[in-house]
Amino acid sequence: MTSPRTDPDTDGGDDIEWRISTDPVPYPEALAMMEARAAAVAAGSARELIWLLEHPPIYTAGTSADPAELIDPRFPVFATGRGGRYTYHGPGQRVGYLVLDLAKRGRDIRNFIGSLENWLIEALGLIDVAAYAVPGRVGIWTSENGTEAKIGAIGVRVRRWVTMHGFSVNIATELSDFAGIVPCGLPEFPVTSVKKLGKGGDFKAFDTALVSRLGHFLDSLSLSIENEA
Repeated sequence: MTSPRTDPDTDGGDDIEWRISTDPVPYPEALAMMEARAAAVAAGSARELIWLLEHPPIYTAGTSADPAELIDPRFPVFATGRGGRYTYHGPGQRVGYLVLDLAKRGRDIRNFIGSLENWLIEALGLIDVAAYAVPGRVGIWTSENGTEAKIGAIGVRVRRWVTMHGFSVNIATELSDFAGIVPCGLPEFPVTSVKKLGKGGDFKAFDTALVSRLGHFLDSLSLSIENEA
């Protein structure tokens, strides 16, 4: 059972619903809800949505997934319309689904992905995790004892200029669960988590950090509109 919470104080002046589900949400249920909301946003009959949640242990396959990278299907596997390859979702991982209308935010998918990366990097910085983006590798990276490791994944889909899917960040994730796949098709890089880095393992701290940088994220989506003016 999900327990959504809407906090109007986090809207940052935009008509966006901010929802947090405190219990794990089954992936098919989340996907159906997200797709229905995206269709309603495109039709102008619903507010945009930023939804924070976690899933029971699953693997998802993006549109570029290579079946050879599914090493051990120990958890249910779901095909999904987002970009990218295989990834894992499970307890202790903060998943964020963004249903945003890019038709009024610049219609710039590249800017959206870059702004999303920056939002996550800034939020992680506020909880003392030094993270960064790497050109040519979508996702969020950090250093673990001198080794480059992935701490967050990004996979999005855009339909009728409305975004779906979003990001996942390992907060207190069971990292051994990634062993059933080649995460994001990058076998040479390990995955890590906020907890493994010794920076805590609390959703609340990260969620609060996301809220504090939400306005900056939304403003950055409109930069392409200003550049066209």
